[in-house]
Amino acid sequence: MLSVLISLVIASLFGGALFLTTSLPEIVSIVTALAAFTLIYVVMLKQVMKRVGDAMDLVQKDIMSNRPDAAIHKLEAVQKKYAYWQFFIKKQMNSQIGMVYYLRRDFKKAYDYLEQGFVRHWVAMAMLAIIQMKRNQPKKMISTFDKAVSGTRREPLLWSLYAFCLEKIGDRNKAVKIMEKGLKKIKNDELMTANLEALNAGGKMKMQGYGDQWSQFQLEKQGAMIRKQTKAMQGRRKIVRR
Repeated sequence: MLSVLISLVIASLFGGALFLTTSLPEIVSIVTALAAFTLIYVVMLKQVMKRVGDAMDLVQKDIMSNRPDAAIHKLEAVQKKYAYWQFFIKKQMNSQIGMVYYLRRDFKKAYDYLEQGFVRHWVAMAMLAIIQMKRNQPKKMISTFDKAVSGTRREPLLWSLYAFCLEKIGDRNKAVKIMEKGLKKIKNDELMTANLEALNAGGKMKMQGYGDQWSQFQLEKQGAMIRKQTKAMQGRRKIVRR
């Protein structure tokens, strides 16, 4: 990465100059060079991440305004400009681009990017696993979910999604084990507890409690989602009238 290389070159030159132009012990020059490397790298990291963060704010506005093509264009520009400056930026942008394609229901393009995404981006990893489930690739799905929960252990929806997909492919026993494992990590989560009880009773998991976070994964038919949203809005209107 360029930031590491530049920091290393500048710190080495500084340490070398200090050693050659002073009578200080060699260890002092080495320690000073290491300190200089750390300082330069941190400053460069903050600058790069600030610029990436500013670009991501614009991407978010495009997504909220239903401009997915503009969002993808900006993400690709960020990837091209900063991928070689800091670790994982390329993978993170792949995850973001894949998520935009997923939300557009262009699952083929989404898969290509998500597969090259960042393992600690749990939403993108879950989307990848769901596509693998839809492609009838249960082993790949399980492997992807395992990587996701290894990197993000305390996200209730991730564990619930894993169990939901397992139940959907007919592996209820493993779904129960996953929920039990997740509850050991998260402790006293009401939605997870209720869904575990539903699985043990032979029922279906209820995921609507996760709200928009759940909806983005598009695991319910659009008609069913619209009916539920309409019902919720009608309920809110009744409350307002009172």
